[in-house]
Amino acid sequence: MKNNLIMLSLAGLMIFAQACSKDDDNQITIQEHDKNQMMSIMHIMMEKMMTMQKTNDPDNDFAMMMKMHHQGAIDMSNDELKSGDDALMKKTAQMIIDAQTEEIAQLTFFLNSHPAHANVPELGMQQMANMERSGKITDLQIINGDIDHDFAMLMIQHHQSAIENASLELIYGQEESMKSLAKNIITAQDKEIKDLHAWIISDGK
Repeated sequence: MKNNLIMLSLAGLMIFAQACSKDDDNQITIQEHDKNQMMSIMHIMMEKMMTMQKTNDPDNDFAMMMKMHHQGAIDMSNDELKSGDDALMKKTAQMIIDAQTEEIAQLTFFLNSHPAHANVPELGMQQMANMERSGKITDLQIINGDIDHDFAMLMIQHHQSAIENASLELIYGQEESMKSLAKNIITAQDKEIKDLHAWIISDGK
């Protein structure tokens, strides 16, 4: 696991170094995580998810966790719309807000109409492991205080975490509505990850 985290950190460094190649001094600027608004939003989201009261019903726990996760993405996207400069990143942020606000409504409706009844405790352990790993990877991300860059970098990891949780729903879930939503999340966010990677490399921030 430690080696995997190191490799991910090095991969992020290589991407960022390539993106910085257009700069005259060719230096990488890094901002302290505690001073970064985007990182603060990620940390607040993770703290809420880690303290979620699990039911051990895979569909209900997926829905509760994804509501918190989506709200984190919406908060980050609102910050991008407020403070960002790049037109493509602002467009991406609005797309995320629109899509995930609609999905939160679906998740809320499901939770209000589906009392937890299944008992799959091993899922909770895997969800916790995923969140802990995601938190560690997030803390390895290179952020520089440029709102557009930091939004893109952290949203990549945010989406990857969502894909991991959605993949667990496909394995353990029992309700077709939640499994279908999980498939949609995986498809949409995998595409957005690719688009965000491409922007980081081509934009030079």
